[in-house]
Amino acid sequence: MAPQGQIKVNRLDNITYGVPSATSVADHVAELSCERVYLITSGSLARKTDEVDKIAAALGEKVVGRFSSIPAHSPRTAVIEATDSVRRAQADVIVTVGGGSVTDAAKAIQLCLANGVTTVDGLTALLTADDVQSPVVRQIAVPTTLSGGEFTGVAGVTNEVTGEKEIHKHPEIAPVAVVLDPEITRHTPEWLWTSTGVRAVDHCVEGVSSLQSNVYSDTHALRGLTLLKDGLLACKQNPSDINARLDCQLGAWLSMGTTASGAPMGASHGIGYVLGALCGVPHGHTSCIMLPAVMRWNKEANAVRQQLVSEAMGHPGQAAGDVLAKFVAVLGLPRKLSDVGVGEDRFDEIARQSMNTPWIPHNPREISDSSQIREILEMAK
Repeated sequence: MAPQGQIKVNRLDNITYGVPSATSVADHVAELSCERVYLITSGSLARKTDEVDKIAAALGEKVVGRFSSIPAHSPRTAVIEATDSVRRAQADVIVTVGGGSVTDAAKAIQLCLANGVTTVDGLTALLTADDVQSPVVRQIAVPTTLSGGEFTGVAGVTNEVTGEKEIHKHPEIAPVAVVLDPEITRHTPEWLWTSTGVRAVDHCVEGVSSLQSNVYSDTHALRGLTLLKDGLLACKQNPSDINARLDCQLGAWLSMGTTASGAPMGASHGIGYVLGALCGVPHGHTSCIMLPAVMRWNKEANAVRQQLVSEAMGHPGQAAGDVLAKFVAVLGLPRKLSDVGVGEDRFDEIARQSMNTPWIPHNPREISDSSQIREILEMAK
């Protein structure tokens, strides 16, 4: 019997690449006929560079406010604070400039504005609401890292009380336009650029490794994996290589074709969500540490799929877990949980919370008990 399935691709109206962000953002705002622009940006970019000022200058009097205080992992309190500011400014579009936390915060802010959310409890209540209204105030994203969240209708927001990442989903919170400007990424710290690049590699690898992969997801993920591998290694050798930076951005874009087309992520993403929200580990570092371990643990269930990963990484015939571990080592990134201050005393809680994430049920090798998560954590300690 021939394979059957359905591929639902996220709506994304426009992707601009290689054009200066100030020019692109102004063009997109004009195309949308928006007149009141609110800028939500990385704090370091706002304080240490003139990049945000360039974008503001290109927009002129249309800028009605700025917010540059979104901490890592997009905590609920910061999302509500920014929502209040955007609401008071009566903005008709949000422009984000920064990494995944800034991008995710703005996606959640769109839902808050559309649904009259004014408190952290109201934000959490949206997770189980029957009738969530679609956003009216949309987002234009200028990403400065490679996590790829700007290409999805998913926003991760951390509940500071429980320490858990709350996942908001809506097809229309994906930004209406994305600007891939390699020049602005020169300000991104090397560790953040390369580690979020490994996060994008994680999207590709878990997509290809999934037993629910399809021709669309494989095509995007394998090409994205090659672009990311070559681009990240070139950036490591020469951080000023703009072409390599753009290759990384394009690879990160392609990496998101996996989840968009229905190929789910697995245990690396599931455990990674918890390590971020509970232990404060940057998402890029979670992938550096967990992906090789998960691949080794999963090998008995998807060895053939894993060989596609090794081939795309330029090492056919070698174990994918080993290939990925060596790649992380060459980039000079953390390889063990102990490298990021996570000890065995946290393993039980990490394992328990990981079981509640949306990705564990889709792991290629079945995970039915938190003790199996502990096995993976032991391999990564």
